[in-house]
Amino acid sequence: MAQRRIKPNAIIFNSTMNACVMDGEWAHGLQLVTAMSQSIVEADALTFSGAISACEQAGEWERASMLFISMTQSELELDTITFNAAISACEKGGEWEKALQYLSVMVQREVKLDTITFSAAMTACEKGSQWQKALQLVCVMAQTEIQSSRESFNAAISACKKCGLWENALDLFRVTGQSKSEPDTITCSAVVSACEKAGAWEAALQLYAVMKKSKVESNAITFSAMIIACQKASEWEKALQLCSMMPQSKVELDAIVSDAALSACEQGGVWE
Repeated sequence: MAQRRIKPNAIIFNSTMNACVMDGEWAHGLQLVTAMSQSIVEADALTFSGAISACEQAGEWERASMLFISMTQSELELDTITFNAAISACEKGGEWEKALQYLSVMVQREVKLDTITFSAAMTACEKGSQWQKALQLVCVMAQTEIQSSRESFNAAISACKKCGLWENALDLFRVTGQSKSEPDTITCSAVVSACEKAGAWEAALQLYAVMKKSKVESNAITFSAMIIACQKASEWEKALQLCSMMPQSKVELDAIVSDAALSACEQGGVWE
């Protein structure tokens, strides 16, 4: 009995692509992208969305961008999922300008924006040290009915940290406390680091007190930033006190913290 061959169609490709993306099997997803481009199967919106998502997972932002451009030139309808995948691909590739360009196209085409859209765009700006644009996105998001996510706040705060804008970082932190997106360890550590870079050791310690009250866990980054901030300000007693508190928080001393602690000891004349 002759074996029947199943002819590939868009449904088969889309189902397989979706399974690859959901399971994180981006390598197989990219193979499907190549296979489909060489077949006679006509791609639809789901096909492109799945292919772009596979490229995004693989960090292939250029390939994702090419697929996205091909889709914009077709008569296919682009939805939120497609745009989000393209913007996320740009974010992973450090292409903040393209991420904002795609966000602008979404607005022009009246495609619904969501939390993922803003978070990916903000992270792209943060990675590109574009703190002003990241903060602009925070303001735009606040004017919509879209609920700000913890990831979007973290991206904006990290952008402020990189540019030494510790007061802006604190303002954003206060906003997170007023929203449904409660700050986590990453949020707090980023703000503490921003304070450390600006020499605002008192603000860093005040924030640590808020963390303890809110039962937010501290990590090595949190303690490193506070200890270095105190050491820079010649507050050696506070620096050593923080070192003694690390074991209670189950945080291990690293090389950076140890160096800061030794410097604090030298400043205070404490050698034992």
